[in-house]
Amino acid sequence: QVQLVQSGGGLVQAGDSLRLSCVASGRTFSSYTMGWFRQAPGKEREFVAAITRFSSTSYAESVKGRFTISRDNAENTVYLQMNSLKPEDTAVYYCAATDRGYIDRVYSYEYWGQGTQVTVSS
Repeated sequence: QVQLVQSGGGLVQAGDSLRLSCVASGRTFSSYTMGWFRQAPGKEREFVAAITRFSSTSYAESVKGRFTISRDNAENTVYLQMNSLKPEDTAVYYCAATDRGYIDRVYSYEYWGQGTQVTVSS
């Protein structure tokens, strides 16, 4: 069992930066692929970024070059650094953990954080 607790987020202006954090419980954090997803009002939850247990990363095209995912296995924490934010990045952001499946698919992830709101004003 893995519990994920998120922090960060808030209201920023276009062009600003934010960092989201997600702390996992349990001693097996390093064995999980960690992902970030987001869900805007009226839209389906979508993939943002993922980092495997080997620290290989993957990004959605819409955030590539602006967002960076990283992990600190000693602190059981995954981060999402978001730069050059745009109004279309406004959504509730979720961290998630999986040990199997396609890392860019919602259904692959077994454990989810509580979500955190990111609002980018123009």
